[in-house]
Amino acid sequence: MKVSKAQAQANRARVVETASTLFRERGYDGVGVADLMAAAGFTHGGFYKQFNSKADLMAESAACGIAQTVALSDGINIQDFVRYYLSRQHRDARATGCTMAALGGDAARQPEAVRATFAAGIESLLDALSHEAGESSEADPAQVRAESLSTLAHVIGAMVMSRACPDDSPLADEILSVCRDRLLASPSPSEEAGQDGDPGVGPL
Repeated sequence: MKVSKAQAQANRARVVETASTLFRERGYDGVGVADLMAAAGFTHGGFYKQFNSKADLMAESAACGIAQTVALSDGINIQDFVRYYLSRQHRDARATGCTMAALGGDAARQPEAVRATFAAGIESLLDALSHEAGESSEADPAQVRAESLSTLAHVIGAMVMSRACPDDSPLADEILSVCRDRLLASPSPSEEAGQDGDPGVGPL
């Protein structure tokens, strides 16, 4: 039976969303095409009707996951962002957490299209974080971007290190708490300009 264009698009979106979750949970090499399609409720043979290669799906699913993080981070207070990102809740929610922390290491060894998606995602996250931090008219845009990039690199690196430890390891929690406290103790660009950011909170 022929599938309508609208249904085909819905099926593709379902595969992308499923892949986004499974890749974050297991890594790119930990999920085969057959298992992925089965999890989405489709046959293995249907994959190549929708995607040219697994790499294409990797790039598209990464964009999907990053877009979710950007949407939930846009306008959030930087301190609330740090508090949630470096929380045990986020650490243990690998499948639904930040794609950058879950797959950044894997992406470095993938085709250029996948790495380009991650580069674009970093820019999107920087824009989202910089928007709140740069609300002060006195804040220097270059300084705001630099601070946002530093914060993003620190939280992602800390999350990767914490997840590399056993789940019951005291070190896993120590990494999160130490890095969280250090970042929260540092003044934001808006605070340095004499302005406080708007309060806000939300998951990634």
